[in-house]
Amino acid sequence: MRLFAAVTPPSEVVAELVAAVAPLRSLPGAGQLRWTEAASWHFTLAFLGEVDEALLPELTERLARAARRYPPHELRFAGGGRFGDRVLWVGADGERTVLRDLARSTAAGARRAGVAVDSTHDFRAHLTIARATGPVDLRPYADGLADFTGTPWTVDRLELVRSRLPSSGVPGERPRYETLAAWGLGS
Repeated sequence: MRLFAAVTPPSEVVAELVAAVAPLRSLPGAGQLRWTEAASWHFTLAFLGEVDEALLPELTERLARAARRYPPHELRFAGGGRFGDRVLWVGADGERTVLRDLARSTAAGARRAGVAVDSTHDFRAHLTIARATGPVDLRPYADGLADFTGTPWTVDRLELVRSRLPSSGVPGERPRYETLAAWGLGS
């Protein structure tokens, strides 16, 4: 099964971000972007990829330990950026060091459980807003989010999420996410 560990923002701050993103959808080239659905917005702490179901008991124990090590902490959506002209994202401000350390512990715990975690990229707190499906200059979109600052919220939970990739062949179909387990931070 395809898994990742994540932090999910509460609906009220997601609604603020939806409002901030809405004007971007009318910029030139917006039709060349595959916009992510607000209901699935999250901060990926560790992408675990395909995980053998036999590893789940050890993996969940390791992730529970990682969650207990870190206190609830405050974040807010802040600013925007892009990874080249492929991905448009919104960033985070607040206690990012705690989030980064939680991400590192999550990845380390998964590796100890036998999961081959991709460690080629350092953790960077971001939430993907859209992906380019063709040639688009993402700079105006990132500029449109540059001054955005959302309401602070408390990160208090780590989730293990299953990602089911589209299989119908219907254009535009998105992955479906299912939370398999969740742990309160610091508890």
